[in-house]
Amino acid sequence: MPIVSASRIEAKFRDLRDRGRKGLVLYLTAGDPSLEATGDLLAALERGGADIIELGVPFSDPLADGPVIQRASERAVRGGATLARILRALPRWRESVQAPIVLFSYYNPILQYGLERFAREASSAGADGVLAVDLTPEEAESYVAAARAEGLDTVFLAAPTSTDERLALISRVSTGFLYLISRTGVTGEREEISATLQPLVERAQRLSPLPLAAGFGISNPAQVRQVQALAEAAVVGSAVVRAIEERYPAGGAAAIENWVRWLKG
Repeated sequence: MPIVSASRIEAKFRDLRDRGRKGLVLYLTAGDPSLEATGDLLAALERGGADIIELGVPFSDPLADGPVIQRASERAVRGGATLARILRALPRWRESVQAPIVLFSYYNPILQYGLERFAREASSAGADGVLAVDLTPEEAESYVAAARAEGLDTVFLAAPTSTDERLALISRVSTGFLYLISRTGVTGEREEISATLQPLVERAQRLSPLPLAAGFGISNPAQVRQVQALAEAAVVGSAVVRAIEERYPAGGAAAIENWVRWLKG
């Protein structure tokens, strides 16, 4: 199975490395607070300093997510956000966003949409990679083949409980970067970075040639710097979604851009 080289995600990490910088990966839920607002929010995240953006596809049963992202998914689903509508809107959003975009979804919507159709339309819409949060590498052969055929990077998750053998397997099916979960459990902001992250990063560095991005629980500039000291990028999700929930209604996209600038430090 050929691996597509020189993707936009790979180019971003290469550029960061060449400049001696570490990356910031930010997540938002498409359709929250509305599909119309999502394009403005994507641009605001990039202006604020996001290096890569994870665009979440809302799902009715977001089992890996904590209450903040669950609420965002509920709002987006109630507002009519679907995978098809997101893919139709993405080319328009792409016009003002140059950062790599990873479509972040549960596997059910992708499978129901059709693997080949999803990969083809996601690629033509401007997505650079895909992440199916609940898809195991052992069951991902068809999904990976469809994505690679359309030049999409396939990002997979590794956890502190992953064995070395499993880390190696996850690395083999991943391209772009490897997403390390800093703790077990669901997404959500935490007061401290988990002590399990550093050993996981050290094992992943031995077993994978890919850039490492670590997330789950990061919510402030000090934590971003802590994670960036270990890995190539820090991933922030729930804190971004909460900022949108609390700040966007009054301050619009400019308020989110300013918040991202604060987060980036």
